[in-house]
Amino acid sequence: MAGNSRQAGTSVTSRALAILSAFDEQHRAMSLSDIATRADLPLATTHRLLGELFRWGALERLPSGDYVIGRKIWDIGHLAPTETGLRQVAEPFLHDLYGATLATVHLAVREGTEVVYLDRLRGNQSVPVVSKVGGRLPMHATGVGKVLLAHAPAEVQEAVLGALTRITPYTITQPGALRRQLRQVLDKGYATTHEEMSLGACSIAVPIHRRDEVVASLGLVVPTLKGSEQRLYGALRVAAQSIGRRL
Repeated sequence: MAGNSRQAGTSVTSRALAILSAFDEQHRAMSLSDIATRADLPLATTHRLLGELFRWGALERLPSGDYVIGRKIWDIGHLAPTETGLRQVAEPFLHDLYGATLATVHLAVREGTEVVYLDRLRGNQSVPVVSKVGGRLPMHATGVGKVLLAHAPAEVQEAVLGALTRITPYTITQPGALRRQLRQVLDKGYATTHEEMSLGACSIAVPIHRRDEVVASLGLVVPTLKGSEQRLYGALRVAAQSIGRRL
């Protein structure tokens, strides 16, 4: 079991840490009972502490009722060497990618059911871009989000598919259509959007691997992908592979 608080102590701090430690790569979203079991805590204690952690922002709840690690933890983790290391490793390749494409460049990770932007270089083309560093956007309407969603656990995919909101007339809101797109992402190795987040903006994105794990996504935003999709994909793939080799 993760975070065995009965052995670690009985303080509120140790119990809260046991709950947070219950989450890992294979347990990104869990129910109250699952968390109590993995943290080795009574159900009532777990329920009370989950409420406190949720109000503080350390945990968030999916539409299914399951808990996931929240933005507050990400904000703190943003200061840690791992995330800092990802941005530092990626930075020269982001600039290379911008130089080769003159497009807006995004580096993003998944947080719960949303995409969080670690870095952004604004392109010189007149394209509406709503992202900002540290900001969050829906996974189903962004290129980087679709990449991360395609590689996300099944419970995260189901949570997103069950709450598809329309942002523009072109946003994919049919679960079946998005499922097909996610399968295509895995088959092709990249995702695209066509004015799904902002009118006049299209995007293309690829995964960044650390060994066998997808840890981030690298994307470009342009006015149109017509005639340039494969060229942009090639540039993204080279940059993402270079970043992944250095992680």
